[in-house]
Amino acid sequence: MATKDPTAVERANLLNMAKLSIKGLIESALSFGRTLDSDYPPLQQFFVVMEHCLKHGLKVRKSFLSYNKTIWGPLELVEKLYPEAEEIGASVRDLPGLKTPLGRARAWLRLALMQKKMADYLRCLIIQRDLLSEFYEYHALMMEEEGAVIVGLLVGLNVIDANLCVKGEDLDSQVGVIDFSMYLKNEEDIGNKERNVQIAAILDQKNYVEELNRQLNSTVSSLHSRVDSLEKSNTKLIEELAIAKNNIIKLQEENHQLRSENKLILMKAQQHLEVTKVDVETELQTYKHSRQGLDEMYNEARRQLRDESQLRQDVENELAVQVSMKHEIELAMKLLEKDIHEKQDTLIGLRQQLEEVKAINIEMYQKLQGSEDGLKEKNEIIARLEEKTNKITAAMRQLEQRLQQAEKAQMEAEDEDEKYLQECLSKSDSLQKQISQKEKQLVQLETDLKIEKEWRQTLQEDLQKEKDALSHLRNETQQIISLKKEFLNLQDENQQLKKIYHEQEQALQELGNKLSESKLKIEDIKEANKALQGLVWLKDKEATHCKLCEKEFSLSKRKHHCRNCGEIFCNACSDNELPLPSSPKPVRVCDSCHALLIQRCSSNLP
Repeated sequence: MATKDPTAVERANLLNMAKLSIKGLIESALSFGRTLDSDYPPLQQFFVVMEHCLKHGLKVRKSFLSYNKTIWGPLELVEKLYPEAEEIGASVRDLPGLKTPLGRARAWLRLALMQKKMADYLRCLIIQRDLLSEFYEYHALMMEEEGAVIVGLLVGLNVIDANLCVKGEDLDSQVGVIDFSMYLKNEEDIGNKERNVQIAAILDQKNYVEELNRQLNSTVSSLHSRVDSLEKSNTKLIEELAIAKNNIIKLQEENHQLRSENKLILMKAQQHLEVTKVDVETELQTYKHSRQGLDEMYNEARRQLRDESQLRQDVENELAVQVSMKHEIELAMKLLEKDIHEKQDTLIGLRQQLEEVKAINIEMYQKLQGSEDGLKEKNEIIARLEEKTNKITAAMRQLEQRLQQAEKAQMEAEDEDEKYLQECLSKSDSLQKQISQKEKQLVQLETDLKIEKEWRQTLQEDLQKEKDALSHLRNETQQIISLKKEFLNLQDENQQLKKIYHEQEQALQELGNKLSESKLKIEDIKEANKALQGLVWLKDKEATHCKLCEKEFSLSKRKHHCRNCGEIFCNACSDNELPLPSSPKPVRVCDSCHALLIQRCSSNLP
């Protein structure tokens, strides 16, 4: 046979004992049907078993005087892991009479049971095994799976109501010995168990009815809160509807104002367009007049060219006669060629300017429709001028040929050529003056065209602004339509909420009827329980002050039930014990009941 690990056997034994003690405590407490005090034997045995479980596998800590091995160290660690446990730790440290860490640990276990949070506190410890390894060996019960099982079993103790007086007990010197006789079964125990089962069934029914009543009360309160919230939401929706109506009215007024402003803007724009049309017509008339002036200038230039051509013919005749003046005539001809080239350049510039003016005029006449014929005629005139200039260039070439023939006669015609040169220079000066005047007129025309372009840009900007305003008005109208849709949706939701409100009112009426019936049943059950028990046992939650001294209860000033009258008193007002007919053992009794029972006993004596 393989030998088992002794530590595993110890852990199994402690787990079984914990199961038996927790099970026996829960069954006996349910059969007892009252809050448990510190004198209750199963409760004392439970604390002894828990102390043994927590002590298993503790590490021994050396000090200067002795070895220390207590469970207060790991329990004190719970405050850091679970913030709600700080209250227990502070109250344990403030308790007078506790001198040893073991006594503090025992007080901590009792307070945790009264708070019904022992399982939660120990679960925090078991999860943090790296911190527990400072206090326990690796084979300890709290470090293994058995500890988790015990913590799971401790959850069942939340059913028990315990009222333990920690302040007056001597927890330092108590000896923790497990009483196994409590867990051995006898025939009398079986009979008592049957009775306890019957009583437990009655108590379960009572608790079930109380829980039903609590649930119904909670549902009623929740329904009331829902009704209040629905009323509030309904009022909010009504207010929002009123606000939305006001907003719609404001938006409609703004829409009317914007429409009127739009009409005014359109009227102004139309007036402005009419004015601009009149201005454009006047400018066109001025432009036509300026065109007529240019035509006259061109006619004058043609006449001058004709005169010059006649003069050149005369010069050719004279050159045929004056061959001796060849060199001076060549120089004069070179000067004339230069002047002609300059004139040609000026003519080319004028042509370019005229082409630009043509492009601008084409744009103007495309909009106004009707000025293309005049431009075509002027283009034909310009083409004729170009042809004449070409003829002039051909004539110049012929003159050069003739000049080559007249080289022999240049010497004779020097004096006459000088006179002719002076006359040509005077004529060229007059031509330059005329060209400068024409350039000034072209500059004026360019400025007029620039002004027209600026007018067009301003008109386009005004039109864009009007388009933006129209788009803004369209967006606002779309927003108004969306607000109308939202208003209709809100109306539908309001009607639906009203329907839900009426349905919930009907449900509340039905629940009220059921609650009245359930209350009647509960009163009948209470009367039956009073008949069974013979006295009224007050609940811990109902009592906040002592019945005799009327002092408020706290952690240090605990609650105690009188076993005779069922009222709740403090320790000072119920520090008496007497045997009662229901229990042969002496139990806790209040001062008033103690005095009455002693008087009865003295009166019954002979």
